[in-house]
Amino acid sequence: MRLTTFQTPQGATTYGAVTDRGLVDLGARLGTRYPDLKSLIGDDATVVASEHLDKVDYAASDVTWLPVIPNPNKIICVGLNYEDHRAETGNSVSAQPAVFLRVPESQTGHDSPLLRPRESDTLDYEAEVAVVIGRSGRRITPDTAWRHVAGLSCYNDGSVREFQRHTHQYTPGKNFPRTGAFGPWMVTMDEIPADSALTLSCRLNGKIMQHATTSEMIFSIPRIISYVSTFTTLAPGDVIATGTPGGVGARRSPQVFMRPGDTVEVEIDKIGVLRNTISDD
Repeated sequence: MRLTTFQTPQGATTYGAVTDRGLVDLGARLGTRYPDLKSLIGDDATVVASEHLDKVDYAASDVTWLPVIPNPNKIICVGLNYEDHRAETGNSVSAQPAVFLRVPESQTGHDSPLLRPRESDTLDYEAEVAVVIGRSGRRITPDTAWRHVAGLSCYNDGSVREFQRHTHQYTPGKNFPRTGAFGPWMVTMDEIPADSALTLSCRLNGKIMQHATTSEMIFSIPRIISYVSTFTTLAPGDVIATGTPGGVGARRSPQVFMRPGDTVEVEIDKIGVLRNTISDD
């Protein structure tokens, strides 16, 4: 099942299921029990939602797509998690995942512009698989990690490179408002077998800039979940962006950064295509 958060033509924020016929407004049907998508995926979302799919409420072209989970408690990002990206950056091999955080304000949804901040002209793309947590847990073991995943989504972990490199901490370059994209929807795990090798790619103005499979990850999704849940409790709606492959703009010669008027797409098989244009803030 495809689940997402969106804004109706009337301006109301809600959530729902995405079908081939259109969007079902689950928020309108379930809001008294489940006020947002985060609360729904903490329960048996597919079973609850499946009872309300007989009638669609909106065409996909009529809504404004929001980040799949607009209000996560945590957005945890993993850096340097594909060998070709680690090699192109010149970083040494690490025994543990490199972890940093994003804030919800730094995200935007599908078909909305990513904003290049006025302080920078080095806004870079990073195609990633996003994991949406559906079941709380602490000190989760790798062999049970998939039980805690509600679904997977596309993520563009947009980076303002010079702010990212002001110090050894990535945080400033990863948190300018609306520099990262999350969507268009999450696909629940009943449609994606655990440990599937997913193919992800990034296109800038139609040109392929990144292409890899998740089998090339240095740290697998279960390993990441286990590591992260050692130092923090994972809760429904938490998001983990699992790292980007090689080919980022900052490591090309000449460098390639996203500029106003550009279109960037992140595509992951079994999930879909996340598309954004670039605008100046």
